Amino acid sequence: MNDAWQQLYRLWESGTPGALATVVSAYGSAPRQPGAIMVCTPQGKVTGSVSGGCVEGAVYDKAQEALRYGTAALERYGVGDDDAGAVGLTCGGTIEVLVERIDRSSFPELEDLLTHRRAGTAVALATLLDDASAPGSGRHLVCWADGTSGSTGSSALDEEIAREAKRLLAQGRSGVIRPTTAATDGPKNGTAGSPRVFVNCLTPPPRMLIYGANDFAAALARQGALLGYRVTVCDARPVFTTPERFPDADDVVVAWPHHHLAAEAAAGRIDARTAVVSLTHDPKFDHPLLKTALRLDLAYTGAMGSRRTAARRVAGLRAAGLPEEQLTRLSSPAGLDLTGTSPAETALSITAEILHLRNGGSRMRLRDIHGPIHRKATPPQQPLLEVSAP
Repeated sequence: MNDAWQQLYRLWESGTPGALATVVSAYGSAPRQPGAIMVCTPQGKVTGSVSGGCVEGAVYDKAQEALRYGTAALERYGVGDDDAGAVGLTCGGTIEVLVERIDRSSFPELEDLLTHRRAGTAVALATLLDDASAPGSGRHLVCWADGTSGSTGSSALDEEIAREAKRLLAQGRSGVIRPTTAATDGPKNGTAGSPRVFVNCLTPPPRMLIYGANDFAAALARQGALLGYRVTVCDARPVFTTPERFPDADDVVVAWPHHHLAAEAAAGRIDARTAVVSLTHDPKFDHPLLKTALRLDLAYTGAMGSRRTAARRVAGLRAAGLPEEQLTRLSSPAGLDLTGTSPAETALSITAEILHLRNGGSRMRLRDIHGPIHRKATPPQQPLLEVSAP
């Protein structure tokens, strides 16, 4: 759970109001995407961000107004001749930011959001956007796999939003939807018509499972944590596998790697966003682990080692009966060619490959390519395994 949500929960649980600013749409080159949040306290403390720093001051002022008067506002910030250096986006994009006051009376459903976030289950927060100051606007609906809480004021609209929210949850994507159902059940409850609704999908962080307790694992755990992964370090040797050696890992487990991975998969704690990295340097750990991993639907399976080690590893896996289609999923040797050799440099190389496979990109220097820097992810197909002769 990121720090901004934690801060909002602390305020809510203590009965203190907080201001929540949420990016609900982004166009062009924008530093933060829909779902990014900033939380402000009555004392002026700020947690999180909604841009690269260029509009935070203006959003902060709106947040203080929301806290003072209980108002909500939907603000648009874009580049312009007069505001590019003040409250505009100097990067040239445009964002919409919803700023609202959150407290126990205005948002009692936050408790359900909190419960699911703490349990590590996916949950979505749907908020009416159009005319944020109008009656009914700013109402929330919290949606999860098998239930909802809260209401927009229209049962039919609630049902349609819940369906769309669960679809977005399955995709792990936040965004604005426009249901076909009217915003209210009748004119007396507000302005009828098809509303805009922002669905903020809060999914548990992806997992990074690192097998092998060594300095490379410590560096990779640090990199994984910085990228927002829930990091586990696992090794069968208890003398090396201690929390003190891996302060950046969420979990440190003493177990045989392939047994641990199989148990995690059987418990449903692994999904298509999971990255598995073997740093064991020992075939008795390495081979059973990779045989298990390559049969799972994972985002990344990598193993560190030299070209000679990689060739022997693949030959052993092939001899064990793994088909070529599974072997092509293996990144071995793991990482991109950054030529570094230290644990920190190796960790950067491996996480760079994970990001490349997840998001796509040319792997070129930004100064040497043309076009927008921020663009939609287009993950490449898994590359064919490269194995050099031993």
